[in-house]
Amino acid sequence: MKRELGIAICGLACCLCSENVACGGCYSEQCPDKDWCENRKCAAEKGISHCYVCEEDCSKGLLNKIKPYTFTLFIKRYGVEQLLRCLEKNERDGIVYHREGINGDYDDFDDSEKLINFIQTGMRE
Repeated sequence: MKRELGIAICGLACCLCSENVACGGCYSEQCPDKDWCENRKCAAEKGISHCYVCEEDCSKGLLNKIKPYTFTLFIKRYGVEQLLRCLEKNERDGIVYHREGINGDYDDFDDSEKLINFIQTGMRE
């Protein structure tokens, strides 16, 4: 885990993403998605750093997907450091965040509460 890469504006875990070799993060000019990312634009318009800082419960951009939405919800409840600790422990335990071309272990959920439990415990219900 590359903890220094942290969490993206939308809640995705840049610190675990295998595609971040070419990406300098949401705020860099190297961000390959900077021109179309709805979450980046919205955060800039609102003057906030991340979607998890926002008071609204929305599904704009990547927040319409279960993983970033739930990671954002997790951070709102428990904080970014707790999410990073859980992701780091899960990675050590063999849980895969992302595989190029196929989903990772956090992607097979359709319920945010079940995904939050998985983040915390590393175990499926």
